[in-house]
Amino acid sequence: MIFNSFQFLWLFPLIFCAYWLVTRFCGQNTNVPRCSNYLLIAMSYGLYLQWKPVYALVLLSVTTITYIAALKIERNEAYGKKLYIVACGITLATLPLIVFKYYNFINDTITAILGGANIQVGLPGLNWVMPLGISFFTLQAIGYLADVYKHKIKAERNWWNYMLFVSFFPQIASGPISKAADLLPQIKAPRRFDEKQFVQGCKWLLWGMFLKVVVADRLGLNVNDVYIHMMTNSGLTLFMASIFYSMQIYCDFAGYSFMTVGVGELLGYELINNFHRPYFSQTITEFWHRWHISLSTWLKDYIYIPLGGSRCSKIRNYTNIMITFLVSGLWHGANWTFVAWGALHGLVQIIEKHFGLNKQQSVGFLKWIRIVCTFMIVSLAWIFFRMPTFSDAFYVICKILTDLSGSIASWAASFVFVAIVLFKDLMDECDIRSLRLMHSGHVIVRWITYLSIAILIMTMGVYGGQFIYSGF
Repeated sequence: MIFNSFQFLWLFPLIFCAYWLVTRFCGQNTNVPRCSNYLLIAMSYGLYLQWKPVYALVLLSVTTITYIAALKIERNEAYGKKLYIVACGITLATLPLIVFKYYNFINDTITAILGGANIQVGLPGLNWVMPLGISFFTLQAIGYLADVYKHKIKAERNWWNYMLFVSFFPQIASGPISKAADLLPQIKAPRRFDEKQFVQGCKWLLWGMFLKVVVADRLGLNVNDVYIHMMTNSGLTLFMASIFYSMQIYCDFAGYSFMTVGVGELLGYELINNFHRPYFSQTITEFWHRWHISLSTWLKDYIYIPLGGSRCSKIRNYTNIMITFLVSGLWHGANWTFVAWGALHGLVQIIEKHFGLNKQQSVGFLKWIRIVCTFMIVSLAWIFFRMPTFSDAFYVICKILTDLSGSIASWAASFVFVAIVLFKDLMDECDIRSLRLMHSGHVIVRWITYLSIAILIMTMGVYGGQFIYSGF
């Protein structure tokens, strides 16, 4: 079930009612919400089975491997034994991800290298559809296992609680990647319906739906058309498509994340908000503190810090940054263009750190100059992220730099929707309460805003489009 579908509009209200009825009548005399958790597990797996039923076995296997490995780690005192268990657990848990996501990439790379040496060797390719959300639930399970190994948390002994932690349906397709220390206590705690939480959840859902179906998917129609016919489009048209792709991917992923937070709130859960207005960042370093926050945190905790973090020589620290973002690029996609995207972000952060720009915050006019420059660097990197090959990416960049003829009149409608998003983010960023319409102290202003957004969703929305990050 994807949030921007008609199925969600009729099915989730039924899930909501059933969940709170079970919570109210089966969990009121206990401190452990067993019945409601069982229901959420059944719903999570039931919805996952709609995608490709056999792939639910992948989800279950990753859950089982990390659950058993964590218990074994806790029962063994010997350092060598624990290290062996965690290594085996991580290897077995990541094996499905490697096979489904990276097998063809590795095979093609090896075949190309050997082909350059006139050695014609290659394994048969696989034409499998990747399991939904495999990158997200695998990283979440591995993070849990690593935290148990590092004694940050105790191993969860209740199988059903851990099963829900890995499979919780609002976040399984595109995150966020929750930490066990944040989500497991909520799974085990008694829940009560909270009216304020319900209202806040509805706001998250409304705004997230607007970002996805009205802004992201409408931008996507134009952006895709331009890139498909990039050979016949002018540099100015490709430039505008690249700028609007930056907004498309933000509205797409942030829209999903906001809806996830909203669904979580409606079910009594506080999930991490993955986005904090990233395009108002003054540096690429700050951008990664605001963009896909749960992934950035995961990479810092389980890649960057174990490599040595910043507590080492400058050269080693710069190497750690680059390795972390090469991993980030490869996580996003099994293609060298994604690796280049990650390398570009890593390189700019190394430059910022070398000159101390990552710790400087400007004000006034200089602040906005830095924000625009950062946005342009991010947009340049998105070209590598979006294009399937290096030749396509370099063609787009070269065309932008050498041919700025053309017109932007065809993007007029896109400007309007992007302006709405930027206006809201700007009001939130500057904390101008009188213009934060969804949170206005005036009831009439709030409801006019709600109704206006709802009407735009119903009249201008494009439904059923896949979320970009669900493919990762």
